[in-house]
Amino acid sequence: MGELPNCSACGQENPPIARFCLTCGASLSHPVRQADERRLVTIIFVDLVGFTQRAEHLDPEDVRALLTPYHERVRREIESFGGVVEKFIGDAVMGVFGAPFSHGDDAERAVRAGLAVRDIAGEMIEGGLQLRIAVNTGEAIVSLGARPAFGEAMVAGDVVNTAARLQTAAPVNGVVVGEETYRATNTAIRYEPSEPVRAKGKEHPIAAWLAIEPFVEPGLRAADAGELVGRGFELTILAALWERASASRLPTLVSVLGPAGVGKTTLATGFCAAAAEAGARVVTGRSLPYRESGTYGALAGQVMRIADVFESDSPAAIEAKLRAKSADFVGGTETDPDAVAEDLAAVLGVGKGSHAADRHGLFYSVREFFEGAARKQPTILVFEDIHWADANLLDLVLASASLMRRVPLMILTLARPELCDQRPNWGSGLAEFLALTLGPLDVDDARQLAMRRLGDRAQADAVLDVAEGNPLFIEQLAASIGKTAPGRLPTNIREIVAARLDALPADERALLLDASVVGKVFWVDALRALGSDADPTPLVERLEQRDLIRRETGSLIEGKPQYAFTHALIREVAYEMLARADRTRRHGLVAEFFSRNVGETAESIGAMARHWRAAGRNDVAVEHLIRAAQVAEGGWAKDHAAFLYREALSLIPETDVERRRAVRRRLALASTASMHVADVRLGENLRG
Repeated sequence: MGELPNCSACGQENPPIARFCLTCGASLSHPVRQADERRLVTIIFVDLVGFTQRAEHLDPEDVRALLTPYHERVRREIESFGGVVEKFIGDAVMGVFGAPFSHGDDAERAVRAGLAVRDIAGEMIEGGLQLRIAVNTGEAIVSLGARPAFGEAMVAGDVVNTAARLQTAAPVNGVVVGEETYRATNTAIRYEPSEPVRAKGKEHPIAAWLAIEPFVEPGLRAADAGELVGRGFELTILAALWERASASRLPTLVSVLGPAGVGKTTLATGFCAAAAEAGARVVTGRSLPYRESGTYGALAGQVMRIADVFESDSPAAIEAKLRAKSADFVGGTETDPDAVAEDLAAVLGVGKGSHAADRHGLFYSVREFFEGAARKQPTILVFEDIHWADANLLDLVLASASLMRRVPLMILTLARPELCDQRPNWGSGLAEFLALTLGPLDVDDARQLAMRRLGDRAQADAVLDVAEGNPLFIEQLAASIGKTAPGRLPTNIREIVAARLDALPADERALLLDASVVGKVFWVDALRALGSDADPTPLVERLEQRDLIRRETGSLIEGKPQYAFTHALIREVAYEMLARADRTRRHGLVAEFFSRNVGETAESIGAMARHWRAAGRNDVAVEHLIRAAQVAEGGWAKDHAAFLYREALSLIPETDVERRRAVRRRLALASTASMHVADVRLGENLRG
């Protein structure tokens, strides 16, 4: 037997077949990055109420005997939602969501974990426990090479201190959350207002809410009552495929692929609603990234719905329902309905069928069951978020699609692009297969959606400039207007984009972070200047294949291909991940690259000024800002020249009196001229 792989995040040994750590969920195929990064994280604090007084009268060994099962149960609950327990502090437990890897919904996971711990408090120690729980979201510096299992601190920042303050003010057996957490989760969790928390060291009271319960299932968003926008073409394709599959009795596999928020579920919901209205049976199963109860979780849910099985049913009742439905579906054929029922019970993990005789037989039984269901009524099986599915479920879906006989059935899978990393040949070789890639909305459709949310054209256009056609981003940015600081992304958008970046192989992700320093557009040679020993071209090509960047038709630097981020938010989130010291160093290298490769145009001078300033070289930045201002003056852009002179003046030390006086003189002349230009414009407008 080979050596068991150790998780580089927490040190846990894992079986050789594991792709993710069984303890903290970190990827075992991609080593944990060793640098410090700025990340959006969510902290959960769980603390016992009154345990100090109780422990005062106990022997230390008795204290440990009480705390150990409590610590382990809380750890298990936090980790089951994808969090990492960073430390135990006496009778308090601190967990982190969003580091070392983001999941896209870390704030919601943390609140659900807090509610789960609250609900099992009475089970953890004889006589029950009383707890105070707090959840808080914010930016932190994260040491990605830290190993919490060995007592190494991973997260530092005010988000941790604020979570601790909220926890002390939480009601007994209550879960209190901070403002960022509330804004990121209030479409999935029901809250009640709570009194602001006055905390030592805080200038203002901390806004707080009391979490009550989830009101949507994990992975779901609250339903949007509005009509589907901008997906008429895709709806037509799905409807045509379903018409062909049902009329010609051709089982068909359709995979809708696209990044988070692009509208896969909304498209599928609209299509399935129309199909159901026309008589189809639609059965949906969802794969979850956490707290999954079994290997075939999504499929188990579909079997239960078709067989009218409920979670509240006893094992005997479940087995009886499976036998009855199997007899209805496959009775009278060569297939033994009792064998089918036993294998389906294995999928559900109940009764005598909790262990299938063999994998091939189990796959055969599932296929026969769904074929029988489709013979009774045309059926659409929807697998949501199948990129999170266990490898065995992916095998079963492909096997079923390839071997099903002539029945009116469609298997509709919804997945993020990560599915193609797990299964590069997904669907290949199937006669009836279509991959439908869902792209961003076009400008008109995106504006329609934004206007529906905002009703104001100017605000809608501002949202479109950032969201770039992603429906979820449009909705969230529209909802955040007036509620978050200017220029600050809503928490859930940052989580979604960060999760996509964290899913990349380490070398591709590192290159993308380098590119974010160069800017919205960049060049391979600029990436080389940032210190890569190997040729970055293959990595750039892979990032282009993932639709994270694109090669542009022209280039501002002769002979050097120019690339751009496909989405401004990808660049922004990647840049925000870099620690301040890393940003400063990288900007200096980029500035040197520009100084060697670009000339004296206004754009190039301005770019160098920005990079030198970000590199902390204010003296050099001032020189470039003054030169850029002079170029602007030459083109009679006097107002822009005045802006650049002000920027330069802000960087000149107060002690450099002569230089400040010279720049002030230039600023005064440019400002005066800009007022004359404004007068000319006014006159031209009046004449026009």
